[in-house]
Amino acid sequence: MTEMTIPQQIARLDAARLRAYRENLDFYNGVQWLGRSRQRRLTLNYARVFVDKVSSYVMSGLDFIVEPSGTSAAARARAQRAQDALHEVYEANNLAELDFDTEVDAAILGDGCYKVTWDVAAKRVRVSAPDVQGVFAWWLGDDVTQVWRVASRYRLSSEEVEMLYGVKQRDRRKESTVVEVWTAAAFDLWVDDALIERKANPYGFIPFIIFPNLREPKKFWGVSDIPALVEPARELNRALTQLSMILELSGNPIAVLENVEEARDIAVQPGAVWEIPERAKAYLLDLLQGGGVNLHVDYVNLIYRVLHDLSEAPRTAFGDNRQGLSGVALEMELNPLLQKVRRKRLLRGSVYQRRNEMVLRLLEQMTGVSYRPYRSRIMWGPVLPQDRSRLVTEEEALVRSGIHSRRRAMQELGIEDPEAELGRVGEEGQAP
Repeated sequence: MTEMTIPQQIARLDAARLRAYRENLDFYNGVQWLGRSRQRRLTLNYARVFVDKVSSYVMSGLDFIVEPSGTSAAARARAQRAQDALHEVYEANNLAELDFDTEVDAAILGDGCYKVTWDVAAKRVRVSAPDVQGVFAWWLGDDVTQVWRVASRYRLSSEEVEMLYGVKQRDRRKESTVVEVWTAAAFDLWVDDALIERKANPYGFIPFIIFPNLREPKKFWGVSDIPALVEPARELNRALTQLSMILELSGNPIAVLENVEEARDIAVQPGAVWEIPERAKAYLLDLLQGGGVNLHVDYVNLIYRVLHDLSEAPRTAFGDNRQGLSGVALEMELNPLLQKVRRKRLLRGSVYQRRNEMVLRLLEQMTGVSYRPYRSRIMWGPVLPQDRSRLVTEEEALVRSGIHSRRRAMQELGIEDPEAELGRVGEEGQAP
């Protein structure tokens, strides 16, 4: 029996994972009702709102700093050179926007991916975020952190295939399936199940970083934010649709006739006169009598609370502080959101550190400039509003007591480049 090629293998891989991706993405985009119906259906897309909101909190104030390996002037200069190089790559690739888009994508699908390569034409590092729906990974059976092969599948037009890879297609209207297969030692390129190129990996490492949105223990692929919201979101849509119909019918009341065998030309309008038989009764059905609508409203509010609980994003995260909570009480109210943000940032911090290492490693290989040894540290902005004056006072006391250096104090205060700022402070001190 002929052994299957890599493109043939991945065509059969991860069917459940890819199906879950599609379902989560559809739900995020508002496809939330089961089946079809001719009746009116309301879709209140809270799934999108919660994903976007939490992602905004996670990515607020993201920055990094490269710390010197020692106290010597050479170590500080080397660290500054590495930090400048990283900032240049960040700006050239517009990573602030790419990182936020990738964070939203990871929250929806459950996984995210970055790719770090060298652009030969532009002679610079290129950072991209491949669609994780086309990414496949192989890892050691007893260690999901050791990835030894990654395949990336995507589609290109015949014109793009010919321009990029020199492969001519008979049918110019047909799209081709391209598969890149990477290991630390080799790189294979497949176009429509035909091996086009096989060569040694020019980087010496797999240029992909695959990471979970939230990790499931002992699993490689992550967990999406969407599944926890599916049932309450559907129930909220159903309950609000039902309440909407009740209110609509109350505005266009139903005429009820009792002991009437036949009725014609019964008009429900001001001044209408009905002729009905003796012993018959006629009245308008009041669907709002007895406060029945309040039961629906209470139920909607209950579902609404469940949605906030399961999303770990309390109403106060949306700016609702009608209770006038103090700073400490507000922090306690937002504690579920803070914990969720911390869990995500714990995973993202290692991702951005690995990406920085890949960028600097590529720059060393391609430009010959050495940046080692170095250590990049990811800095996150505060989730809650901060009292900056109090923070300045605390850092001043820590510097005075020798607990924090001035550089560390500047980092805590959110100054992007402490070295440059210290240099400017020194220049001002020497100025006449």
